[in-house]
Amino acid sequence: MDLDLSARDLEGVSVVAVNGEIDVYTAPRLRDRITDLVGSGTYRIVIDLEGVEFLDSTGLGVLVGGLKKVRAHNGSLQLVCTQERLLKIFRITGLAKVFAIHEDVASAVAAA
Repeated sequence: MDLDLSARDLEGVSVVAVNGEIDVYTAPRLRDRITDLVGSGTYRIVIDLEGVEFLDSTGLGVLVGGLKKVRAHNGSLQLVCTQERLLKIFRITGLAKVFAIHEDVASAVAAA
């Protein structure tokens, strides 16, 4: 499976929809997209994980790195995720306490 990324601007927040698998092979593409957004001055980002079928430790590392990048500019990185198998990964790793995880894009954008 590949990774498909699409970004759009919603109320001044960049929403990146992710579809596919975030693993050691595809995670660099997500990292590059986040890096490009921050490099262009976008510090309020929502990552929509609703289309993600698989997430490994490399993918988690990319999300944590993205959070650090936006926080360095007093920004925010919000996640959208309702899939129990992904939420379980965030809970087990303790990252559910680090990330703001929302049920839909609208609430994530409002919190960004």
